[in-house]
Amino acid sequence: MESIKFVLDRDPHEREFHQAVTEVVESIQPVLDKNPQYRREAILARIVEPERVILFRVPWVDDQGQVHVNRGFRIQMNSAIGPYKGGLRFHPSVNLSILKFLAFEQVFKNALTSLPMGGGKGGSDFDPKGKSDNEVMRFCQSFMAELFRHIGPDIDVPAGDIGVGAREIGYLFGMYKKLAREFTGVLTGKSLNWGGSLIRPEATGYGCTYFAAEMLATRGETLEGKDCLVSGSGNVAQYTIEKLIDLGAKPLTCSDSSGYVYDPTGINHEKLVFLKKMKNIQRGRVSLYAEQYPEATFIPVDQDLGYNPLWSHKAHCAFPSATQNEINQKDAQTLVDNGVYLVSEGANMPTTPDGVNIFLDHRILYGPGKAANAGGVSVSGLEMSQNSMRLNWPREEVDKRLKTIMKNIHKMCRETAEQYGIPGNYVTGANIAGFVKVVDSMIDQGVV
Repeated sequence: MESIKFVLDRDPHEREFHQAVTEVVESIQPVLDKNPQYRREAILARIVEPERVILFRVPWVDDQGQVHVNRGFRIQMNSAIGPYKGGLRFHPSVNLSILKFLAFEQVFKNALTSLPMGGGKGGSDFDPKGKSDNEVMRFCQSFMAELFRHIGPDIDVPAGDIGVGAREIGYLFGMYKKLAREFTGVLTGKSLNWGGSLIRPEATGYGCTYFAAEMLATRGETLEGKDCLVSGSGNVAQYTIEKLIDLGAKPLTCSDSSGYVYDPTGINHEKLVFLKKMKNIQRGRVSLYAEQYPEATFIPVDQDLGYNPLWSHKAHCAFPSATQNEINQKDAQTLVDNGVYLVSEGANMPTTPDGVNIFLDHRILYGPGKAANAGGVSVSGLEMSQNSMRLNWPREEVDKRLKTIMKNIHKMCRETAEQYGIPGNYVTGANIAGFVKVVDSMIDQGVV
């Protein structure tokens, strides 16, 4: 397609970005056919180009006095419906392609929430693993020393992502406050004592589970008694597991970059408390889970396999909650063959295009990340609202609003798919619903 070729030719090495653009552009062809003004306005050429890309160096000093230099990024993709909103990722894999794909996805995800938020993403190739608190603090302060001039509560409001949790948000906010000389809601994911929102840490995992429950309800089912495969062991995976347990499901797996754990007896609340302590405080590997609970098995990662054995266990539901492209074509076929008929994505774009096609061909309940994991940014938006009003809503209020938002996103995706003659296709439903809202807003605001 013309617009995809334009992106491929301009940025030939940005594979992840190409993948995200291709998925959206293929989905929205029926909209373009019905609305010729979108082509006249060159809306595709405009929406795939970030409004602003910020790239900067981040020098910092380790505990031994050695100077290091990392790269810092912020992609301000689209502000048609509100200030840029999206996480910061600290991970060695971070590069321009990954952040552009994440920012592009974020635009449509944020539009689906119906909250006034544009899309952005940022981060660094810095690896917080194995670093002391003081090293992480010095890095965050150096990172914010440049980023602070490009963000603000009505401009761009970053949040956390992989490698950026409560500790990092705290250091980043402290430096912003010092440099900008103001206390304002410029970051979300803050601690409760200084402007954070209840349910924010849980929001992505809870929301992903709520979305799965909505999909199951279309077939008259619930999560009660369902065996579930969950990848990852960070924030999203932990709270996906927690809500699955609450709703009567049985989570069987968790993972990190070293491998995965399979627990045939299920991860219960007691085991989850151990997992949270191990990952959030001790910052250990998931193999420790299998040492603590001998009924569980640890399977180390094997890069030569060409597939992920975590997805080879029999189950009803799968919740990929680790990172992009963790389910390939072979994994997707294995899931379907082993009885999985619901996939709800907690991570961003965790399934390759060939894998997505298998899910769609088999007509399983498949919730793509931009819809299923929108709970995190939804509660970030609610945190922004609370900051603006200088108040905190109780836990029940935030959770109720999160459930309502996820229910509405599900309804919007389902109804849009039916409107365009592909009932049950949440991928196309999510892409079209988010796209139309953003591009109509862009047209209203002129060629800017």
